[in-house]
Amino acid sequence: MSLLEVTGVTVRYGGIVAVRHVSLTVERGEVVALLGANGAGKSSLLNGLVGLVRGTEGSVRLDGTELGRRPVFRRARAGLVQVPEGRAIVGSLTVEENLLLGAYTRTGRAERDAALRAAYELFPVLHERRSVGGAMLSGGEQQMLAVGRALAGAPRCVVMDEPSVGLSPLMVETVFTKVRAMADTGVGVLLAEQNVPASLAIADRVYVLQRGEVVRSGTAAEIEADDAVMEAFLGAGAVEVGA
Repeated sequence: MSLLEVTGVTVRYGGIVAVRHVSLTVERGEVVALLGANGAGKSSLLNGLVGLVRGTEGSVRLDGTELGRRPVFRRARAGLVQVPEGRAIVGSLTVEENLLLGAYTRTGRAERDAALRAAYELFPVLHERRSVGGAMLSGGEQQMLAVGRALAGAPRCVVMDEPSVGLSPLMVETVFTKVRAMADTGVGVLLAEQNVPASLAIADRVYVLQRGEVVRSGTAAEIEADDAVMEAFLGAGAVEVGA
């Protein structure tokens, strides 16, 4: 049984079908990259999986439990947690207060303290800046905080939406290295990205989305080696991976 099993998911906005019959899996400790050009349906799919789009059709199972009819907060409590595009940091709260928001599902002080320790161990810079307001952080630090906040909720699977947006190449590498480290602890990661080289550097497997449908899947190595797929679905610049 896969950690996350998505079967036949369709996401609609009124009469517009943004995602059509998508099926995919994420295993424990695995980074799965969801790649595609802008408008391919990546964000719509993630929002459908976590329950932010009402009326999403299909099955979403986490550790064999069907989540498809549960509201957003119950999916989060079950262990399916999102790192949203744009980070959604609460700027008026400190770093530690933002992390505690992520740990709201933890019961008791000991569990909350453990949640904070896990976030600080992955991102030591957050511990150094734990009393600083979220609005005062750099873009890279805010992205680390967004990932740390998700980790504080003791997730089984994290879905991440465009974490590289607005970051310098060096900071992208730093954040993605930390994402890989998080997965290595046993957390499943579904990563929606337009940054193909950075994604392939940490991903185990890849699904390529075009116009709301999966058009190709395989290991990261298989997708990287397929110039036709890289050029046709991921843009001409994608073939420069490894250059």
